[in-house]
Amino acid sequence: MKHIFIINPTAGKKRSAQALVDSIQALDLPYEIAFTEKPGDARQTAREAARSGEAVRLYACGGDGTLNEVVNGAAGFDSAAVTNVPTGTGNDFLKIFGKENKARFTDLKALSEGPQAAMDLIDCNGHLGIDIVCTGLDARVAVDKDKYNGFPLVSGIGAYAISAVANVLFKHISQPVVVDMENYHYEGEATIICVCSGRYYGGGFMPVGDNMPDDGLLETLVVRKVDRLTFFRLVGEYGRGRYARYPNLIQYGQGNGVTVRSPQELVAVVDGEPLRAHKLDIRLSDKKVNFFYPAGLDYRPGR
Repeated sequence: MKHIFIINPTAGKKRSAQALVDSIQALDLPYEIAFTEKPGDARQTAREAARSGEAVRLYACGGDGTLNEVVNGAAGFDSAAVTNVPTGTGNDFLKIFGKENKARFTDLKALSEGPQAAMDLIDCNGHLGIDIVCTGLDARVAVDKDKYNGFPLVSGIGAYAISAVANVLFKHISQPVVVDMENYHYEGEATIICVCSGRYYGGGFMPVGDNMPDDGLLETLVVRKVDRLTFFRLVGEYGRGRYARYPNLIQYGQGNGVTVRSPQELVAVVDGEPLRAHKLDIRLSDKKVNFFYPAGLDYRPGR
């Protein structure tokens, strides 16, 4: 079996890429190292390796964006499996294995020998995601945070916090939508719509805590229009998966997906990657991707 490490050298702290290379070179297994130079490189490398038909394990060394590219390249190929070596700042999908276990994915030997599982994928307008697709206020906050990353003494969570304050206090937090999913139709304003295959996004939000990433179902939450005071009261509960306590404000649905339309441009985020459209067709993909992880970990709640 071939092991290909796809490294985003801009992710994480300085010199982390060289430290990672040193760890790879210490492994007693056949490996290749590919550095990304621009967006799309990780996807192309993964696709070329998966298409070969040879058994291959693909290591997305970076954050959520690097993993998303590798997933899109390897999706649908049974001979390929992917994982995430967390050198980025997010790595939200890994939290399904326990938020305290992120460091386990940096043990490359244990990772290379670990089991794998076929994970569901979300298709949003043709772009695949392994974790969560969201549109609304949370998506706009995630996209706008990049505006503030270059500010003096501002990076990471600081940029996210500034973006959240700017979007909540100085912009409309809801927008008109038409939502269609199984046994549910809604026309009105909505604040957040999220569709989950994984369980975590946004650095730690867990909207549906018992969601399974391989059960052939997607979990959807529609947070209807709320005022700012209600939003501040609700956001912590939403982030802890307590949506069932607020049936008048949050609609839950389970099935194969949802369609969202709006006369205004919708900003969506697919595993951290932005997408803009007036219509979002978010469905369970007919493709899956094999994901491998260290032995002893489990993504099933309570196991």
